[in-house]
Parts: sequence; structure tokens; C-alpha cells
Amino acid sequence: MGTYINPGNQGFSIARRGEYVDKTGLIGLVNEAIGSPRRLVCVSRPRRFGKSYAAEMLCAYYSWGCDSHALFEDLAIARDPSFEEHLNAYNVVRLDMTDVLYQATDGEDAAHAAGRLIVEEMRLEYPELEVPRSLTAAILSVVRHTGRPFIFLVDEWDAPIRERGEEETRRYVDFLRALFKNTNFTAEAVAAAYMTGILPIKRYNTQSAISEFREYTMLSPERYAPYVGFTEGEVRELCKRHGMDFAEARRWYDGYELPDPDGGAALHLYAPFSVIRAMESGRFSSYWTSTAAYDSLLTYIERDFDGLQDKVADLVAGERIAINPRKFDNDMREVNDADDVFTVLAHLGYVAFDEESDTVRVPNEEVRMEFVAALERGSHPEIRRLIEAADATLRATFEGDDEAVAASVAAAHDSRVGPDWYNDEQSLRFAVKLAYLTAIEKYAEVEELPSGHGFADIVYLPKRYARIPALVVELKWDDPVDSALEQIRSRNYPKVLKDYGGPILLVGITYSKKTKEHSAVIERLQKQVR
Repeated sequence: MGTYINPGNQGFSIARRGEYVDKTGLIGLVNEAIGSPRRLVCVSRPRRFGKSYAAEMLCAYYSWGCDSHALFEDLAIARDPSFEEHLNAYNVVRLDMTDVLYQATDGEDAAHAAGRLIVEEMRLEYPELEVPRSLTAAILSVVRHTGRPFIFLVDEWDAPIRERGEEETRRYVDFLRALFKNTNFTAEAVAAAYMTGILPIKRYNTQSAISEFREYTMLSPERYAPYVGFTEGEVRELCKRHGMDFAEARRWYDGYELPDPDGGAALHLYAPFSVIRAMESGRFSSYWTSTAAYDSLLTYIERDFDGLQDKVADLVAGERIAINPRKFDNDMREVNDADDVFTVLAHLGYVAFDEESDTVRVPNEEVRMEFVAALERGSHPEIRRLIEAADATLRATFEGDDEAVAASVAAAHDSRVGPDWYNDEQSLRFAVKLAYLTAIEKYAEVEELPSGHGFADIVYLPKRYARIPALVVELKWDDPVDSALEQIRSRNYPKVLKDYGGPILLVGITYSKKTKEHSAVIERLQKQVR
């Protein structure tokens, strides 16, 4: 077994010893495609969504020279009629293009490095053959010698496009075309190809650079949707196994709603890396946090496109943003307007895309925390003012400064809500969430929290480490401001926080359509409701 040729099943064997979630249904989809016009597949999804695990699984299943029966016999694929037919039945080329770039010699581009590494290993694996120097000729010689075609598994396929220049990108695309163009070579030598990366295949003048591939993306995953991340059922089972609160898991990591390929209700997908880390640590938190994550997000949200900063702030406050994702060329260097920025962020997993409405939104608590952290590190003056104003709103709330809180909400309402939408009850909710934008760092924000006698509009529940009061916010439209607090008390909204045990601030906020004035009143609850 080699590194690039028939690597075997060691990687998947290690994965099975950990917290493994059965995703072998993916193998059944690839089996269906083998030898058919659909045999070339490119599946793109964000970092930390299990791309490498999928590649290890496919490698263990298809790779000649090892026996993987025991690794799969208790998994879903073992019940598929195609299981025995394709198990360990193919030569496999396994390329991680990030590793290929690392292995490249000085001045060597991705295409030449990949070809060299494959041919060199073929000569070691088949010493009885005179393996040609040409990559396609070398592959054909092995196919004819062994009687087995190849399955190509290319992980991080888009790394050269993301990390190298335009000229090297073109040479790399030509390299892929030579392998996977619909030619006699491909028909004889390639049983199937499964490529995975962050981006879909690069386009030139709206046309795919390698048109023979069927593409499945975060924007349109089709039959591959259940294998993009963990499904809701899988997360429920993990929470049950580890004694974790599923509702909290959903709040932290849910939010990627993809169409069900079988026509049922939308699939709720969760980021596998974050869910597994939460289960292992016994703590819900943001596990995307890293300098690279911040920098990646900042690279795009600080672009100086007209209106972009306003839209980013609206996203973080919980709004949906309409985009046109279809003109993006699938190249992170070619980002030309706000639509391109949000399309990139959808592929990176920072926003969730709704195919029916062509809108994006921040999917969950974890990602929203990353947005706020990135915004606070940013330098754009408009965003800096927004962050400073939100910090001031929270301080004024703690200090019981009714007038300052009302002024902050009014400023958010005036600056971010257009006249056609201004006199709308939902616009007041949006203004409040915007005014408390940075509260997400210290609080879990819950909207429409059921209390048994109605729903509290917005509740900010302190995170474990934060020694601050909980906030119960009630919004009113064309009513006296005191009526907001009266509703909180009469319906006993604080009772839903009976297990919290800390101090609670009741916050009433109103807007008068007649006087165009905002009002606020803040009251400290002296004794926790039981």
C-alpha cells in the first residue's frame, strides 16, 4: 500500500475507533455512478464539514490490496446490494491537493507535482512494469497490467485555485481535463472520480472548466445533502449518547437547511467538527475560533463594496439578505461585489443559503459569534461605530439608563430601516437586536421564548462565564412603555429562567407611530421567580 496509490484503510480504521457517525450511504451513491455518465462527481462543502473523513471512507472501501470487510459489515452500506461487488475492487489514486502543494519542489506547480508523485509511486508499487513518464500513459499501463480501472479521490481539489496564481490555476485545470475529459483514456482508465473541496469547479465565461463533472454544492447539494454534515437525527442520537441537551446543540450548530432529495421537509445540517468537539468536551461553545477563521472572514466582510457593511450588520442582527449567487466564478480571488462576497461566505459555511428565496442568513450561535469577533477586529469605520454603539447600549441597560437605551434603539431604527418598512412591528425587533449586537459575546439570544402564558419577545441569557444579569425584553407598538413591563410581570415571563438563579433585568421598549418616539424602561427583578 502506498501514499497515493491504493493507500488502504488505515485512515478509516482510525476514524472508526473515535466518535463515528455512519455516513456510508455516500458509498452507495458513488457505486451507482461507477461506469456511468455520472461517474465524475465534485462535492463542495465548508472546512470542518467532514470532507477528509469522506475521502478516507471511500479510500478504505474501494482500495485494492486491503480487506475492509470488517470495517464496513456493521454499517449501512453493508445492506446495499452493491456492497460486495465494489468492495476493495479498484485501483485508487488518493490525492490531497493541500499535501501536493506542500510536496511540490521549488518552482513546481500543482499539476506537475501531482503527476510526478503519482508516477514515482507507481514505479515503486509495480517494479515489474516499465512505467512511462507521462501520467496518462502510466495510468493506462497499470490498468492494463492489473485489469482494474482507477477510482480517483481528490480531496481539497480547489487548493491550487485558492492559493496559487491565475497561470498556475489554468495549468492545474488543464491537468484535470487531461484526466477526466470524455476521451478513450477516461473511458478505459477511470471507473469514477470523487472530488471534494470548498469551492465548486471554477468557471470561465460562465462555463465550467471541467464540464463532465456533476457538481453538488452547499447552494445545491441535491442527493448528496444528507452527507454534507450531520443530520438532526444523528445529532439527537449523539446528544442522547453523551447526555447533552439537544435543544442547545440545535441553537449552537443548526441552521444549514438544505432541500431533502426525497422531497420531504428541509434537512437540518450541523457542522460535524463542532458537534463532535462539543460531545467530547461536554460543553457547547464555538469551535471554529482561530486566527485563520477570523482572518478568512475579515478578508471578505471588509471589502469596500457599496452597502456591504450595512448588509453584514443586518445579517448579524438576524436578517436575511437577498443575493444572486449565479454569476460567481468559483474563484476567491475574483470577488467583485456584495453578491460575490456572500456567495463565498455561503461556500465557507459562514452564511446559510436558501435556494427558494435566494437569501442568506447567519445560521447559528457559533457562526454569529465568529461574525461579531471578526467585526470587532475589523477596521471599517461604519462597523466600528456600530460595535461601539452596541457596547454602549449594553452598559446603559446595566446602569438602568432608560433614556440612553431608548436613544440607542432609535438610532438603530433610524439609520438601518428604510421608510417603507419603518412603521412595522418587525422593524422595531430588528432595531433592538441591532442595538444589542455585541451582546452575543456574553449572552445566548433566544427569540419568542415560551413561558407557559405566551412568548417573551427576546431573552438574553448569560453564558456560564459571564457574571451579568439576564435580560427579558418585551416590545410594544403604540402602547405606553409601562405596559411592556406589565405584560412581562402578568404573564410571568421570568419563570422560564427559574433554573438560572441569577439577577434579571426586565426591559420594556416601545415605539409610538403617532409621535415617532422610542421609549424604554428598565427594572431589576429583586427576587427570582420560582
